[in-house]
Amino acid sequence: MSGETPIQSGDALHTPAYLSWRKLQLSRAKLKASSKTSALLSGFAMVAMVEVQLNPPSQTKVPPAMLVAFTVCTTLLVAVHMLALMISTCILPNIEAVGNLHSISLVHESPHERLHWYIEIAWAFSTLLGLILFLVEIAILCWVKFYDLSETAAWSACVVLIPVMIVFLAFAIHFYMSLATHKYEVTVTGIKELELLKEQIELGDHDSRMNNLTLLDQNRAV
Repeated sequence: MSGETPIQSGDALHTPAYLSWRKLQLSRAKLKASSKTSALLSGFAMVAMVEVQLNPPSQTKVPPAMLVAFTVCTTLLVAVHMLALMISTCILPNIEAVGNLHSISLVHESPHERLHWYIEIAWAFSTLLGLILFLVEIAILCWVKFYDLSETAAWSACVVLIPVMIVFLAFAIHFYMSLATHKYEVTVTGIKELELLKEQIELGDHDSRMNNLTLLDQNRAV
């Protein structure tokens, strides 16, 4: 295995350094996706909150509870995405600095192993929780925006959101279950390969001992 460029040979793929290098690349991809998604959705939420036109309480039929839900959902949406963006911004440069060197021997200098849970939190906040809040934000925004003009339009947003939310959650659960199954299969395959490698090493050691004993017997006979 070269110290400058990762070699994707059969022997190099089963080393701990190459496994850590793959985790580094995955962590970098997650942080990049998380930062882009969080910046986009949090910006949209801020613009929606600033640009929405609300009528005075005496001239609107919007329930006060919906206004409270709108402010709470918007605040949570921005806070969750800002947290994910902060984690990505703080960790990503350290991973990029090591990943751009294309050297497996320097993979231990990357903090992706130590900060693994922070990376997963940023990924979950940006993709799962952040997107759910974003869908809820759209429904509440439609309610606040169109309730005075048409109650039917406000209710239609909720009616459309329910099946979309069900499909979204079903896909998320199916995706994470499939990913967990894939990781389990890869781990089982790796364990079997390690056991096979161990048996080959033990067999080689046994053959080496037998050859040494044969040579000793021949020397004694001579």
